[in-house]
Amino acid sequence: MKLDILVFGAHPDDAELGAGATIAKEVSKGKKVGIVDLTRGELGTRGSAEIRDREAAKAAKILGVSVRENMEFADGFFVNDKEHQLELIKIIRKYRPEIVLCNAIDDRHIDHARGSKLVSDSCFLSGLMKIDTKMEGEDVWQEAWRPKLVYHYIQWKNLEPDFVIDVSGFIEKKTEAIMAYSSQFYDPNSDEPETPISSKNFTDSVNYRARDLGRIIGVEYAEGYTVERFVGVDSLEDLI
Repeated sequence: MKLDILVFGAHPDDAELGAGATIAKEVSKGKKVGIVDLTRGELGTRGSAEIRDREAAKAAKILGVSVRENMEFADGFFVNDKEHQLELIKIIRKYRPEIVLCNAIDDRHIDHARGSKLVSDSCFLSGLMKIDTKMEGEDVWQEAWRPKLVYHYIQWKNLEPDFVIDVSGFIEKKTEAIMAYSSQFYDPNSDEPETPISSKNFTDSVNYRARDLGRIIGVEYAEGYTVERFVGVDSLEDLI
């Protein structure tokens, strides 16, 4: 299956938190979008890997993505090396996305920046014809494929975006997908330990950050991204 957009996250819930409204908007426009989680989030303080699996499937259904996979890399300990790059190259060549979204280039959780660089490097390497890959159980060698664009969504740190997307009308869908991870986020009745993302303030911050980014460009809600190369426009009228 060829995808228009492939969204990577170091952990289940990263894609929803960073790009959930963008995903919902692109799906509504008929785009084929997929999500690939690098780990199962097994080191998370609250819940378990099995619970996160179920929550991720529920969130994917809410967003309407075409496919969701998990690489099952080691949470907290995966590295940006040849072994991990080759596994991601296989996935990139499998789905041949035009656009890739991935973790923030700098963030509080060490997996986020590391996952960001791993995905970005793998996107480049995937375009090299002399790297041979094939999916497990298949006899056909994969063709080289390099996504046209790689964008990084913003997470814990309030990084300044290079561009923002108007996601007005899709923030409710994003919130619903986030709250599918009921083990992770605010629940006044939970007896799980408190974490930086389990407070009501954190949940509220997802909304008010999107509202603030929207305010800056004159819309209701927006999500921000950083880029690896200059943003090009066709005319002066392309900007909103």
